[in-house]
Amino acid sequence: MSFESQLGPDGTQQSGSRRPPFFFREEYSNLIVKGNFMTLAAKPKLVEEGEWLAHQVVEQYRILEQMIDIIKVKDDKTGRPICNTEVCPTMSASGHTYTWLDNNKKPIKIPAIQYINLVQKWIIGKINDPAIFPTDTSSLSSTSYPSGSQTPTGTPQPLGPTSLTTPLSQLAGRDWLGKPSGFPETFESDIKSIYRQMMRCYAHIYHGHWLEPFWHVNAYKELNTCFIHFINVGKLFGLLGDKEIEPMQPLIDVWLAKGLIPAPQQQLQQKENVPSGGSQQGIAT
Repeated sequence: MSFESQLGPDGTQQSGSRRPPFFFREEYSNLIVKGNFMTLAAKPKLVEEGEWLAHQVVEQYRILEQMIDIIKVKDDKTGRPICNTEVCPTMSASGHTYTWLDNNKKPIKIPAIQYINLVQKWIIGKINDPAIFPTDTSSLSSTSYPSGSQTPTGTPQPLGPTSLTTPLSQLAGRDWLGKPSGFPETFESDIKSIYRQMMRCYAHIYHGHWLEPFWHVNAYKELNTCFIHFINVGKLFGLLGDKEIEPMQPLIDVWLAKGLIPAPQQQLQQKENVPSGGSQQGIAT
């Protein structure tokens, strides 16, 4: 039998041996780059944490968007995208089915492609909302991060505290993530919500589309590289809980065993180990 004929739609072997999906096995866990991904995730010492996380969230969405574009490619024969209502009637991953809230705030099951489209629209709306991600557009062309790379267009640049509608005198004694850079009090919960939805997209991509298209076009290493970077940031800054990671935990465990993702105690030590001006390795995506 050919390799493909032994696989189910999620990359699970069909032989009855109950072996895990191929994307959970060490031999398929390789990446397209080498090096320590912590240098990409760790906050430079002279950068405020809220500012760094705003940059990271926007960058992680940009990378995820490229993976989503792959499953939206239309089949030449059917004219339908790879992820469609027939192949993926629900937004699911490894026994988890994700629901969307309708206009009456009632959870409903919808096709994965519809869910992903709504997630993309929702995230873009959040990122472009100046009340959540205050942006100083005049600084976009001249601002650089300590890695030496130019700030991507659309990356939030926090405004000063005077941009908040609430006087600082009324905020005395209260603190939150991003406050020193002018981000709102809801900033942490907003970026965690964004990260949770991105995690669901990655989980569906792996469980629903690892074989078609990523294996068939030899792009599974690119998918792994994007996902390990996403997980490193999420775990390092507490943006993801264990339950949210659960559908992909076996692959994360493989990377932990290979030393590609630091253990929790190592992450704590490395959280701010990149000095301002230090070099960082890039990811080819």
